[in-house]
Amino acid sequence: MSEGDLVVVNPNWGDGTCRQCREGNEQICANGQIAGFGPPGGFAEYMPVPYRHVIAVPDGLDSRPETLAPLTDAGLTPYRGMKKLRQAGKVGAGRTVVVNGIGGLGSYGVQYARLLGGGATVVAFARSDEKLALARENGAHHTANTRGKTAEEVADVLEDSTGRREVDAILDCAGAEDGLQLGAAVLAREGAITCVGLMGQKAVLPLLPFTNGERSYFGSFWGNYDDLAEVLSLASQGLIKHTVKTISLDEVNDNLDALARGDIVGRLVVTFE
Repeated sequence: MSEGDLVVVNPNWGDGTCRQCREGNEQICANGQIAGFGPPGGFAEYMPVPYRHVIAVPDGLDSRPETLAPLTDAGLTPYRGMKKLRQAGKVGAGRTVVVNGIGGLGSYGVQYARLLGGGATVVAFARSDEKLALARENGAHHTANTRGKTAEEVADVLEDSTGRREVDAILDCAGAEDGLQLGAAVLAREGAITCVGLMGQKAVLPLLPFTNGERSYFGSFWGNYDDLAEVLSLASQGLIKHTVKTISLDEVNDNLDALARGDIVGRLVVTFE
C-alpha cells in the first residue's frame, strides 16, 4: 500500500493488548474506540486513521463512496452474523434460514444468507411489503409480512411456502423484543438465532424450549478486519447489491428522522462535493 491508494477504514480500534484484540476481534475490545465516537471521524470529510486499520480497495470494486461506505457498516455486520450461523452448522441443504428486518442491514443479510447458506432456503421477515420486495430482489426464496401476525399465523405462512412450520436459523437484523420472541417461537430444535440488530433493550427467550431443544442465541457485533476484507472481496466479484440513497451533510438531520421512522429502504450515505 502506498500514498494515493484508495482505501476503506476498519472503524473498530481496540487497545491491541487484550485477548479479544489478539484474536483479531478488536470490535469487541472492552477498551476500544469506534471512529467518530471518540477518535475523529463520523461525518468528517477527512480523518486520521492508524495504518493498520486501512484496507486497500480491491481491483474491480466500484470506487464510489455510496458503494464503499456501506460495506464497512451495514454490509459488514450481517456478514459476521451469517458466518456465526454457518460456523455453528445451522445452515445447509434442506434447512431454512430467516432474515428478520429488511432494512439497511437486512438488505445485505438476505444476500449473505444465499452466499453462505450452503443451499439453505432463505425466507425474509419484515413489516412492509416494500421491504419484502427488496428482499426478493436480493435473493430471498420466500417472504412473510409479520405485521400484526401471531406466531401461529407466521408458522402458517412458513408451512405454505417451505412445507415446514419451523426454521433452523435466524439472522435478526432488527433486535426488537417482539421480533426475537417471534423468532424463538418458530425456531426448530437445535436451531440458532444470531442477533445483529439493536432496536430493543433486551431479549426475552423461553427457557424450557431453549434448554430441552438445545436452541442457541448468539450475539454478533459489527465485524473484524478479516470480515471486512472478505466482504470487499465478495463485492469486487460483483456478488453484492446495494440499496443506497446519497444525501448531503446539510440533509443529515431530516434523513435521520426518516430513518428512525422506518421510512428509508436500504442505507443512507453522506457524500461530499
